[in-house]
Amino acid sequence: MSDLGNKEIMSENIKYYMKSRGIDRNKLVADLNLKYTTVSDWINGKTYPRIDKIELLANYFNIEKIDLVERKLPNVIPVIKTVKIPLLGTIACGDSILAEENIDGYIDEPSTYLPSGKCFYLKAEGFSMKPTIPNGSKVLIRQQNDVEDGEIAAVLLMNNNEATLKRIKRSNGVTFLIPDNSDYSPIIINEDNPARILGKAIRIVIEL
Repeated sequence: MSDLGNKEIMSENIKYYMKSRGIDRNKLVADLNLKYTTVSDWINGKTYPRIDKIELLANYFNIEKIDLVERKLPNVIPVIKTVKIPLLGTIACGDSILAEENIDGYIDEPSTYLPSGKCFYLKAEGFSMKPTIPNGSKVLIRQQNDVEDGEIAAVLLMNNNEATLKRIKRSNGVTFLIPDNSDYSPIIINEDNPARILGKAIRIVIEL
């Protein structure tokens, strides 16, 4: 198979998965945190992504790498199963954050576009994570009790039963909740201000 053929097949498959997931070029660039020209060259068949970028794309679309590098059969329309992801409102301090009393509604998501594990949505309120997470956007959270430093987490502040979205930073045994907006101050987690991580922020949905 020629290098040109590889580029064309990659281009066709990227466009196929973008269309099937309802993702435009700007969103793909933003979500992957890559240069617009780099992603555009892949989509237009001008260049071929490196293996690490193929893996990045495969993880993003929740597919195997081979699904990007091999030509798809023509006229095959995939059946996309949707899953109802709960949108949480107020969150109690009990063990089950997905208890019925915490759920304000549901959002339909294609199952092939979801990370593994339990997921839920939170609605962002305020401007502390601007511009990364705009006020009013819905944030998809994968439920887990810890995240890596620098990642954005949904954190339950135990004193007021409020969930907040912040970056996690740990230093000398102290955990800080860091806003992306420099107008806001970090929150220090300690015995007087206890908290627990609910999950990792995966992506946002913005309604126009």
